[in-house]
Amino acid sequence: MLYLHDVWVNWFEGEENGYNVCHFHEWRKDDGVELLDQVPLLKVEPILFSYIENDLSELPQQLLDDIYQKAYLRKNHERVQLEYCFVVTDGVGILAVDTIGYSIPIRKSRLIPRQEQLVYEMIATHEAKEYQFQQNSDNKDFHILSPEPELMTGLTRKERQLKQLLFMALDQLHTSSNEAEIRYWFTEWCPERYEEIQELNFENAWQQLFEETKYGWSKRHETFCENLIKGQPFFEKLWEMEHGPKVN
Repeated sequence: MLYLHDVWVNWFEGEENGYNVCHFHEWRKDDGVELLDQVPLLKVEPILFSYIENDLSELPQQLLDDIYQKAYLRKNHERVQLEYCFVVTDGVGILAVDTIGYSIPIRKSRLIPRQEQLVYEMIATHEAKEYQFQQNSDNKDFHILSPEPELMTGLTRKERQLKQLLFMALDQLHTSSNEAEIRYWFTEWCPERYEEIQELNFENAWQQLFEETKYGWSKRHETFCENLIKGQPFFEKLWEMEHGPKVN
């Protein structure tokens, strides 16, 4: 068993999509960074790495058995034993995982570049270990609250968070089924299509608005998102976490 020591981790909890597990250059001062005193390192096949990185499904039992109680967190000069914590790589991607005692990868983190380099050096001469696991028979089901990776590619952490906020607000708009409201917001996005939008039923208007807004991210998206969430305390709180308090 290979081990890494003194590993800084920045846990992202409950993330089923790897694009939300931020790389080191996107870590923030107020993130809760922790220090792992010791953590086992596994090299696995790319298909399993992708499954761990981009899902919240059961980890292979043999993998869990292999790393059981072999990781330690350093906290206030003490070593705290962790039940199921490990660093995994397929030789390209690298991810730290902590199940917090469960059998699914609840918390995920990237590593700092120096330790990523160390991982590559350590596993260079090692073969990937094969683990049997039950992969979902269907392709992963992406939807508005769990968008496809290509909709997030190339965006910064702040842009990804705001885009997901926009999608949450659009999803809530869909739940309301208010025809006048969706026509209003679609017209806000595309004022030049005002007359055409007045003829659309609710479902067509919502679907077209979603299609229009789902690609890329721009100042126009940001302004639209800000207007859409006004007066909704939960959404405004999420906005403030990325943007600072809103100006009325």
